[in-house]
Amino acid sequence: MDLGIRGRKALLSGASRGLGRACALALAQEGVDVTIVARRRDVLEKTGAEIRAATGAEVATVAADITTAAGRSAALAACPQPDILLNNADGPLPGDFRDWSRDDWITALDAMMLSPIEMMRLTVDAMMTRGFGRIINIVSRSVKMAQLELGLSNGARSGLVGFVAGLARQTVGRNVTINNLLPGIFDSDAQRTHVGAMLETTGKTFEELWRARAEANPAKRYGRPSDLLRVPVLATRRFHYRTKPADRRRKLSRDLLKGPSP
Repeated sequence: MDLGIRGRKALLSGASRGLGRACALALAQEGVDVTIVARRRDVLEKTGAEIRAATGAEVATVAADITTAAGRSAALAACPQPDILLNNADGPLPGDFRDWSRDDWITALDAMMLSPIEMMRLTVDAMMTRGFGRIINIVSRSVKMAQLELGLSNGARSGLVGFVAGLARQTVGRNVTINNLLPGIFDSDAQRTHVGAMLETTGKTFEELWRARAEANPAKRYGRPSDLLRVPVLATRRFHYRTKPADRRRKLSRDLLKGPSP
């Protein structure tokens, strides 16, 4: 199915591995020119080369910290007028809120709320002027299913979703949609780091805890990054009506069959 986004330009942060990488690959497979941003240059360059080789798409790489003004400037210098903006960031390690300082909270807010908002501020008006824009935030199921050990993520990501709920109503009339993806557990580096940080408090081995989390999931397994297929659909020119949080646990086939909904 032609999604009608060939030749569009996408700017993706946190896109060198895991879910961000899967999204960049999926968009490149649809003929989108992608600019991927991440902090680790070695991993980033390897990912960029792999996506180019697999798709033949134009892939630009920017080694930068998107939580800083300099990092955001570098990203937008490489892709000044993105048609598609994807915001993605690793969450903080699990812990107890009693141990977190104000600096811990500010760091979490910068990564998971304020930086995505700033990237939207820097791009959304131009999208509205051009009459096309697709903004996608990879958030977390913790927005709807708060995780006890993820208070920093629960709070910061909920703040982003709340902000988007207001902004999206102002942009959709100009063909700029903003959607949030709320993925559950995926087999990724971030998930492995998360599980590893829980070993001391649970008294379980990594394998025991990893398996128990999979068993607690309705699918009885972890998602694969390639399972996050909704991103190209949300970016399509046909997907111009829905502008709301989206939950990965819904079936993609149902969305494709029924088309846009309010």
